[in-house]
Amino acid sequence: MQPTMEEFVSEDSGVQDVGPQINGLVGQILETTSALLVWIRQKLLEMALLICVILLVFWVASFLYGSFYYSFMPTANFITPNVFLISRTDCPSPHHSVCSFPVANVSLLKNGKHQVMTYGQPYQITLELEMPESPSNQELGMFLVKMIPYSKAGQIVDVSARSAMLHYHSSLLQALGTVVFSPMLLTGASEQKQPVIVELYSEFKDDSYKPIVGAVIEIHSQNIQIYRAHLYIFAQFTGIRYLMYHFPLISALIGVMSNFAFLSLIIVLSFLQFNLGSHRNPGKAVKIQEEKNESDDLNDQSEPQNKGKAPKNVDAMECNSVEVEESIPDMGVEKSDDDSREVAEDEPICEAGDGEMIL
Repeated sequence: MQPTMEEFVSEDSGVQDVGPQINGLVGQILETTSALLVWIRQKLLEMALLICVILLVFWVASFLYGSFYYSFMPTANFITPNVFLISRTDCPSPHHSVCSFPVANVSLLKNGKHQVMTYGQPYQITLELEMPESPSNQELGMFLVKMIPYSKAGQIVDVSARSAMLHYHSSLLQALGTVVFSPMLLTGASEQKQPVIVELYSEFKDDSYKPIVGAVIEIHSQNIQIYRAHLYIFAQFTGIRYLMYHFPLISALIGVMSNFAFLSLIIVLSFLQFNLGSHRNPGKAVKIQEEKNESDDLNDQSEPQNKGKAPKNVDAMECNSVEVEESIPDMGVEKSDDDSREVAEDEPICEAGDGEMIL
């Protein structure tokens, strides 16, 4: 069977109906795609801006914590070498080659300018002496170590004296140690010496009125032998300083995050305040404009009312005159009921401005 003309016409009409639908669908897809791309671009820009703000706030928080740490934490330790000098060698007695004690003048200024100690902070001050295990030192016994700190004006701030001595080693123990450590002693990797640590101050606090700039250290022994000497100053931290010094990573994390949260809160509150202010200002402007428009409308309406008030005032005057006349009583004249009815019919009817009827 061959298709008739009606079938061809129906097929053409169906194709013509589908064409606009496809075009509309393609247009909607393109519009949706363009809108989606714009939305993605906007979101990417917002995310980039947010990341930049977060990095900036984090950098500021880290800078604030570093500044606080640098200003709040004093010098934790200070080590300075001591050079002991012998002031006199021209002794009158031939049995003594040294006539004075070893003395060292130590500077307690960092780089020769800045104070090492912070006012009110307790410090532990110790002197370490490296002494050889020589017969002279072993026969020396106890000796006295004296420290005299002084201020910039040369005033003596305090005096501390402590005793010290070498640890006792028997001759057998010394012989065994020499045999065991002979390879190291022969190669120079080890020496026959003892470190002697003398604690001069356990809790020394610098005075703000007389800050110390140096100290004189004396060893009251003429026959002492010393390899090297070092003065150690350690800060005795308590409270927050103790935590910041002994747990630096945890303290830094807590400090930076606290600053970050505080700065973020300030930024969020400022942003909300700015948005609320921007939303309130347009409302105020609209209200002011509406009030102006209402005042203009009232002025426009009041002008024709003022123009039409003159006749009403005249009518009101006439009505008032009629009322006055009616209020005067007739002393000697009596009217009949018919006359009163006629007068009532002839009375003018007045209308007040508020719509009331006045007879």
